[in-house]
Amino acid sequence: MNSDFCVAVHALVYLNRRAEVVSSEELAKNICTHPARVRKVLSKLKRAGLVATKEGIEGGYRFVGNPESITLDEISKALDVRFVESSWRSGDSDMDCLIASGIAKIMDGIYEDLDKLCKDHLKAVTIQTIDDKIFRKNK
Repeated sequence: MNSDFCVAVHALVYLNRRAEVVSSEELAKNICTHPARVRKVLSKLKRAGLVATKEGIEGGYRFVGNPESITLDEISKALDVRFVESSWRSGDSDMDCLIASGIAKIMDGIYEDLDKLCKDHLKAVTIQTIDDKIFRKNK
């Protein structure tokens, strides 16, 4: 997983709370990142229909939708996020040893199962859930 997911969730919670068009510069300042990074992440959210944009000098991003129904799983899908994965594999499928030749496939299955568990959990967490936790509405 990369930190684009965190940028996206932070931006959506902020946009929901502000309930108006917010520039990428203002979002970046609140998220503590660069405006170009915000634009890159939010372009994916726009394609998914989670934000709308306004062009021009007073342009920026606006939250679209119901914060009680937009889940973190939807956000992860918009960003094509994998939460559990490994870019390195042990062993070698061409080796004679069954452990060395079979472990990578087994571990890939474990990573896929764990990733699915993460995404299933995020189906129950909404933008409103995060907002409520920040503002102490539900502890």
